[in-house]
Amino acid sequence: MADLTLHPLLAQLLTPNMRTVIFALKGVISMALALFVSMYLELDRPYWAIVSAVFLQIRPESGLVIEKALCQISGSVVGGGVGILILAFFMPYPLLALASLTLWIGLNSAASAMVHNTNFIYAFAMSGMTAGLVIIMVMADPSAVDGRAVFDIAQSRISEITVGALCAMLVSQLLWPVTVKDSLRNHSRNVINETLEYLSLELDPDSTHEQRHQHADQILETLVILNDDSSAVAYEGPEGPGRSRAANLLCNKVMSLLAVTQIMGRFPRNHPNLVSPAFSKLLADMRSHFIRIAEANSFDESYRQAQALRRALLEHKAAYVDESAIVTRLSQTAVELVADLVMVLRAYNALENRDQTLLKASRLKTHRDPLIGAVNGFRTAVVFMIGAGIWLSTGSSAAIMLMIMPVVFSVVFARFSLAVLTVMLRHLLLGVVVAVPVALFFGLGLLSKSSGDFEMLVLVLAGPYFLGLLALAERPTLPYGLGFCVPFTLIVQPGNHMTFSTDVATSNALGLFVGMSILYWVFKLITPLDGQVMQRRLLEATARDLTAIDSQRWPESWFNGRMGERLLRLANYDQGSGNPSRVMTDLGFTGLNIGHMSIRLRRRIKNHRNAAVDVKLAEWQQVLADTYLMSARGNMNSRFREASARLLRAIYDAKEPDAQTATIEGMFERMALTFERTARTFHQV
Repeated sequence: MADLTLHPLLAQLLTPNMRTVIFALKGVISMALALFVSMYLELDRPYWAIVSAVFLQIRPESGLVIEKALCQISGSVVGGGVGILILAFFMPYPLLALASLTLWIGLNSAASAMVHNTNFIYAFAMSGMTAGLVIIMVMADPSAVDGRAVFDIAQSRISEITVGALCAMLVSQLLWPVTVKDSLRNHSRNVINETLEYLSLELDPDSTHEQRHQHADQILETLVILNDDSSAVAYEGPEGPGRSRAANLLCNKVMSLLAVTQIMGRFPRNHPNLVSPAFSKLLADMRSHFIRIAEANSFDESYRQAQALRRALLEHKAAYVDESAIVTRLSQTAVELVADLVMVLRAYNALENRDQTLLKASRLKTHRDPLIGAVNGFRTAVVFMIGAGIWLSTGSSAAIMLMIMPVVFSVVFARFSLAVLTVMLRHLLLGVVVAVPVALFFGLGLLSKSSGDFEMLVLVLAGPYFLGLLALAERPTLPYGLGFCVPFTLIVQPGNHMTFSTDVATSNALGLFVGMSILYWVFKLITPLDGQVMQRRLLEATARDLTAIDSQRWPESWFNGRMGERLLRLANYDQGSGNPSRVMTDLGFTGLNIGHMSIRLRRRIKNHRNAAVDVKLAEWQQVLADTYLMSARGNMNSRFREASARLLRAIYDAKEPDAQTATIEGMFERMALTFERTARTFHQV
């Protein structure tokens, strides 16, 4: 008999683990506390406090909850202020007020595309939602025509959202707390192990192209998660800021390892005729040391093995006689690789034990493309305009729900790829479909027969919320839980003065379902830009950064920070295209490699720089960027070798060659070979 496998949602609901049960229990307590405080303070709509608390249940680690609460409150305050400002100018002109609100929502959606951290994205979503709530509720209530009434409505919306955020934050801190520190340690350990496996694969002559790319993709994905979480750990006690800096350094140095490893791995694969027996032995020794470091059971053992590798490489380098310039240069690159690995291990150790000697490093930056922001902003504005059009034509209060919640989901989900987004929205819609009958049964069938006191509200609503939170606890089932909990709250609308009206509840349910359906089809029609267009823009951004390296105080940290998410996006586009050659990902790593080579060149000639060298260096750097883009189009650029020769002459004219400048010729030759190989690859594609 074949094994029966439960659907992930059913497995999550029927066989939850202890961590999931605790998560759901904390969520129910958070929402119950938010409802109690809101009712005690006699806020107008306590259910918005519950909605606020629901969103804070996503990622329950204490630091992340604090960060999201601060983002939620600040976004709500800004949105409420903008709502008041719009009404101050356009209250007599409702169409102009809605047009201004549409513009504000679009701007927030566009701005959210310029950040990657989910909590910061949520701040923009709250800013747009709160402004919408203030303006629409004032326009829907003819009695709210004076400034005092407008301010009261804005204050109420901000107060409700703030109460929900603070209650969720309090429960997160006091009951079964989960810390970002533990998550950082796990992600850091995973990314180090993945990197060591990748290092050994790159140096393994029998490894496949697909194996190497699978490991590189996993490393990039984990790095972005680690980078996003590093900002939240700063809220976890006095050691938090130090752990945040250690995580940033670890991410940055892993990027350096990826760059240098690509150099070491590609050279023997693509130019075996240039590899000497001594260099082959060096590569084999490096690979065996990487395997031993990965198998070590403690930080001390890993660190000892890394230091042993560094000493072995220095001995190899000292023993070289009559090696070519390019092999001598790559031997120095191997020493630099191990130095970066040592810093990665030290940064990992600093996540638990303070290390004041670690240098600061740039965080991985979000790739900010105004074109992506414009598409996201336009799409969210269209979602809102459709809802506003329905509201103006029908005057139905249910259309308010149709205008508000789809805007929030449009902003929060915009960063996902179309394939992932389609699945998430389907699951969200299914959650809404289930929430409607459950809300009508509990809201009208049970609560209408109760006294309406807080105790009865909690007793009746705890069950549905608990099941919804079970689904919310895990990423695969999260859209189901979110699609259930938020609509369930907005249909039942628990509070001090519940109406128990079948018509109101049904119309709200219909409005939410129609709104989510509109959101789904707008995302299907206004899709993200074509992958080839975005890949070209990513490469052009990399080329611009190559020309700006010389103006940076800490160029390696700066360049790593800007290339992290850029590489992940290229990898995602490549995966989406189904092209097994993964040439765009390779080209992204080539950009990372030559950027690092350019930075190392500057270190080697720092004692040779004068006005003439600086002129030739600026010229060479521009030719480097141009050659990179030309090779991506399958064209060779003879000007690169010419510019390299002119720069080399200027360096030697400035000062006698020394140990630092001896390998520059090999560096130029390796880059020239890389560009020629890349051009041939793309010429054949």
